[in-house]
This record gives sequence, structure tokens and C-alpha cells, in this order.
Amino acid sequence: MLLARHAQSHFNIHFGRHRRDPGIVDPPLTKTGRRQAEELAESLAVTGAGAGQSVSRIIVSPYHRTLETAEIVNRRLKLPISVERLVGERAFFHCDIGTSRRALERRWPDHDFGALEEIWWLPLDESEASLIARSQAFRKKMREEADWGGALVISHWGFIRALTGHEVGNCEVVSCNPLDSHPEVPPMAPLIPAVQTP
Repeated sequence: MLLARHAQSHFNIHFGRHRRDPGIVDPPLTKTGRRQAEELAESLAVTGAGAGQSVSRIIVSPYHRTLETAEIVNRRLKLPISVERLVGERAFFHCDIGTSRRALERRWPDHDFGALEEIWWLPLDESEASLIARSQAFRKKMREEADWGGALVISHWGFIRALTGHEVGNCEVVSCNPLDSHPEVPPMAPLIPAVQTP
């Protein structure tokens, strides 16, 4: 299967400049991010992202930045999309506060959000061990699906790192065989806690 990190979000711009949480909840993509997603769609349509793999479905995290990336990619690919909470980002910054299921259903009425609770995201203190456990649960789930080879998973930096050991930029793609052993992933550098908002 292929894993792609979402395109650039407004959080990525601010955090990249200052390395501090700017307090943006569930940020949308930037103009640059939308262009990155279009380029990803083109790459997947032409070459399977250079990995020689053909994509037959999209699995997406329920955050706005991943859903918007999938939406742009799927204008070109026109594949079935399923929403999977397990592939969400490590809940640590304000960008990891999600949008309610009801609001997601209004924004993306063609997606099935039925497996999500109304408030589905984790509190902003998820441990690295919890993230790794989620990635291992996803690996196990995909092992049991016969068509895992055709999956494109649109996810996040922390989740992709936990699942594969690779650190990827926005819209970068890595392949993952869920039948492989789970990698030994070195601990992350300490994160700066989420800022307090009034």
C-alpha cells in the first residue's frame, strides 16, 4: 500500500517558521497545499507515485487537511474513499483537535463518517506509545484485507513515521507492506506542548 502525508496546511506554515503551536484547530490546506495535492494526483495517475503500484481505493484520516487532500486527489483518480480514525495524527497540537462528525458530514456528504463518534479525536496529550499502538492496530487490520496492495492512505507525519519509520514532507509518498514486521522507531524529540488559548 502507499502512504501519503497530507498537503501543506496553515498549521504547517506557522509551525515551520516558529516551531511553536499557533493554536489553529483542524486547519485547511493553503494555496500551496492545494497545488501539492493536484501534483500528487497527477503523479499517482501517471506512475503510481513512482512506486509501480496501482491505486484502487483511498483511506483517509478524518482531519480537514487529509480529507481536503483526498478530495483534490480524487478529482483525478475517482476512487472509493473510506474514513479511518486509526490513521489520524498523534493528538498533541491544536491542529489535532478535529471537526465534529456532524460538520464533517455536511462538508463531505459523500463520505461515510458513521464509524466516528460526534467528538472522535483524542485529547491533546496522546503518548508516543499510544500512537505506535494505533499504527500497529492499523497494520494488523490491513493484513486482514485482501486488497491492501491497492490502498492509498492519506495520513500525517507522526502516523506515517510510527507505521514505517520514515519522516515525510507534505504530499510525499512511501510504500508499506503490512505483512512486514513493525519497524523499530526511535523516540521522537520532545514536543513543545500546545499553546493555551483564551
